[in-house]
Amino acid sequence: MKIVVLVKQVPDSSLDRTLRSDDFTVDRESASNVINEIDENAIEAALALVEEHGGDVTLLTVGPDHATESIRKALSMGPDAAIHVVDDAIAGSCAVTTSKVLAAALANREYDLVLCGAESTDGGVQVMAQMLGARLGVAALSGARKITVDGANVTVERQTDDGFQTLAAATPAIVSVWDSANTPRYPSLKGIMAAKRKPVETLSLSDLGLSADEVGASAATSAVVSAEPRPPRAAGQRVTDEGEGGVALAQFLASEKFV
Repeated sequence: MKIVVLVKQVPDSSLDRTLRSDDFTVDRESASNVINEIDENAIEAALALVEEHGGDVTLLTVGPDHATESIRKALSMGPDAAIHVVDDAIAGSCAVTTSKVLAAALANREYDLVLCGAESTDGGVQVMAQMLGARLGVAALSGARKITVDGANVTVERQTDDGFQTLAAATPAIVSVWDSANTPRYPSLKGIMAAKRKPVETLSLSDLGLSADEVGASAATSAVVSAEPRPPRAAGQRVTDEGEGGVALAQFLASEKFV
């Protein structure tokens, strides 16, 4: 079984993140960048499937030069190799144009499954699996909390607000996973050392048959046109109960349209 896992380097969601003042894109150069958290669940799901059925796992990322740091960390978890699409022209791409780059990188490669996190912490659009499925002409099973492979068929339990749905498709297929799918393994010292020697193939837009005017901010289908810092949190309203506390509370709830 051949599995490709999409990995994205994102600004650490536990720290303050800022937008660039010139184009309102995420300021990645000054941020503390890490692997997108749910992508680690996708890596773990891929490794578990290969341990059960045999095969190999390849990472695929689109990002600047410093994304190599996250690639090596992801490789230390156990994947066999990585592909890094890096080109200055890609900066500012939206989800639609990013899916074009990823689809071009996958188009001439053999794979049974492409796994990815259900969303990225810097975008949160939750559409990459569906976009890739449409571009590549394969099934896209989104929001999985469990993945089962039987021969040339894949079945997933999709997480919903009320429980789960069961979806099935023939491979090749795209599957996105939630963090409820598993607990990602910690890299061992052996894995960290081995990651330094694992192959990382670097590709440019020209290698994929794409031109600079097809990607980047100028080709983006959406853009942030303005941004303002979140206002400071206002102090709460305190009511001193001198026998009329219940009335004051009811009046407050009514004024805020809670009742």
